[in-house]
Amino acid sequence: MLTVQRESAVGDLLLERVSDARRRSDALFEIVRDEAMYDRPIPERHRIIFYVGHLEAFDWNLLHESVLGLRSFHPEFDHLFAFGIDPVGGGLPNDQPSDWPSLDRVSEYVRKIRTSLDERLMGNGGNGARQRDGFSLETLLNVAIEHRLMHLETLAYMLHQLPLERKIPQAGSVTPLASPLAYSMIKIPGGAVRLGLKRGSGVFGWDNEFEAHAAEVPAFEIDRYMVRNGQFREFLEDGGYERRELWGDADWEWKSAGDISCPVFWREQDGAWLYRTMFGEIPLPLQWPAYVSHAEASAYARWAGKTLPKEEQWQRAAYGSRDEAERLYPWGNEAPGPKHGNFDFERWDPAPVNAHPQGSSAFGVEGMLGNGWEWTSSVFGPFPGFEPFPFYRGYSADFFDGKHFVMKGGSARTAACMLRPTFRNWFQPHYQYVYAGFRCVNV
Repeated sequence: MLTVQRESAVGDLLLERVSDARRRSDALFEIVRDEAMYDRPIPERHRIIFYVGHLEAFDWNLLHESVLGLRSFHPEFDHLFAFGIDPVGGGLPNDQPSDWPSLDRVSEYVRKIRTSLDERLMGNGGNGARQRDGFSLETLLNVAIEHRLMHLETLAYMLHQLPLERKIPQAGSVTPLASPLAYSMIKIPGGAVRLGLKRGSGVFGWDNEFEAHAAEVPAFEIDRYMVRNGQFREFLEDGGYERRELWGDADWEWKSAGDISCPVFWREQDGAWLYRTMFGEIPLPLQWPAYVSHAEASAYARWAGKTLPKEEQWQRAAYGSRDEAERLYPWGNEAPGPKHGNFDFERWDPAPVNAHPQGSSAFGVEGMLGNGWEWTSSVFGPFPGFEPFPFYRGYSADFFDGKHFVMKGGSARTAACMLRPTFRNWFQPHYQYVYAGFRCVNV
């Protein structure tokens, strides 16, 4: 484990963040029982064993040769664990557990990578490290850290689908009590909003976060809270999954082919709905946000006579204000903390949508960071001035295909560093497993 005792070229804080991210990923794999390491909880994804090797292989492939001057000791594993799967179209993976190396071999590969990287970074504090494609070691370490933190979330929702008996329950924080709430919408006055990061600002961002630009947003109304399970149940009980007029052509085809009739986190038993948490099943929590695919969210919005927000609308509702000043966070410029929302690994599951009033935006919109990513109607695409990371060209550009939609906000398993206003997440519309909900707008 990387433990820094002195000043280094890349900074003790940054190296400690590497160490902390590793501790978190190690702890996540520890909830998987040994006999389940070769399971595939989500059909479109790799087996769990892949991700044990992938997190380290990514760091190694990013840094070892071109930056730190280290030679590969296992090129086969460097390639095997290099790339994940984007579940859009095509057939499902058909590999077998026997196609993968043993957990012991993968664990030894992980240990060797950590030892090699740590010795080079600690031995001379990173001095002598070369830039890669004009990017500093500091930037590349931020890429490694946030890549791992993103996988902590994607792994969490993957493990969420692992049978309960195949994982080891973990203690969690106390569930906030649900308090009464009434449906309401908030009027957002028209105004300008800034999207994206300015190059040279000193703030780390991924390639799709650049370049900073302004957009003018006309007045609109937005739900004060994310759509909750109780509201989505009304849509379902009104025949929402059977009403053709509520679904786009591709969405209806997907729903029909998969015989999809409810959110993937729900299960009906003896006429009552149950909700699958990370480590158990409970009666459907009506005030938790409804985690659904983009297709399901869009159908609900049509049923309600509304739409999903555009990216710039969501941005203005979250970070704008009546005096046109923009905030660093919806609640102001104070660093994120537990009172502001359900994020940064504090909980395994959602909380009531009104559990964090201190996280309200300047306009009074609640829960815009944490507790579930929020779907927008905006197709994921480049900002003006976009330049792909030359060392990771596929990170964003491969998904500018018109088949992915922007998500904003964050979930309970989103790291605090990715709550910056410019961070953009995205996914394809027919994927139910991600921790994503939504709210609606009127224009």
